[in-house]
Amino acid sequence: MSSPRQSKGSTKIAVRAPIEHKSHRTRNSTRPPPAPKNGRKFDPQVFLDTIGEGRKVLLFPKKQTIFAQGDPADALFYLQTGKVRISVVSKTGKEATIGILSDGSFFGEGSLAGQPFRMGTTTAMTDCTVLRIEKKAMVATLHREHTLSDLFVAYLLTRNIKYEEDLVDQLFNSSEKRLARVLLMLAHFGKEGNPESVIPKLSQETLAEMVGTTRSRVSFFMNRFRKLGFINYAGGPEGGLQVHSSLLNVVLHD
Repeated sequence: MSSPRQSKGSTKIAVRAPIEHKSHRTRNSTRPPPAPKNGRKFDPQVFLDTIGEGRKVLLFPKKQTIFAQGDPADALFYLQTGKVRISVVSKTGKEATIGILSDGSFFGEGSLAGQPFRMGTTTAMTDCTVLRIEKKAMVATLHREHTLSDLFVAYLLTRNIKYEEDLVDQLFNSSEKRLARVLLMLAHFGKEGNPESVIPKLSQETLAEMVGTTRSRVSFFMNRFRKLGFINYAGGPEGGLQVHSSLLNVVLHD
């Protein structure tokens, strides 16, 4: 049967081509990523290396106290350069060194967890450059910038692992092995980068506190390590200590 003739003056009807529907996933994959705020990507290391709102850089000469046990806990600190000693004093007046921090370390983070007062004292072992970050500024940035929160959480987890290793070391290893481990850690053996050739001078009393033994035992083992060539005293005004990789033999030997 033939189709009916089109009458004069009739209007042709345009038929649209079929529309290709893209899935939600496809549309999202072709869409350009959103532009970062202020036109640039947040860099956590730049945040920790520079001053800004709620952040200021402080310089502490050797032996100066950064904060003392019992001070208000109102800020977090980031150690840009130098070494810091953390110590606590008991009610009876006995002092103990619980840690030595190096470049790239956070400390005073208890303020973020609602700690009202400092639980220990931090003292500069060398000339130090420290970034002080107000609690409010740090909390706001951690919520806003995931790259910084990832870095901060990774640091806390790494330090928690170290504390667990310290506890195992204290429970099961001899004081000689514990002293060797402390010296190797101070020289950064086992960490990324090259070990430090010379570590700052530490008194034997401080080493004894960190190891959990007496000063006389530390003196005995330090003399033994020196005679075996595991360590050397650098001499000079600073009186640093050079730790050699051969000291690992003491830690690894059963």
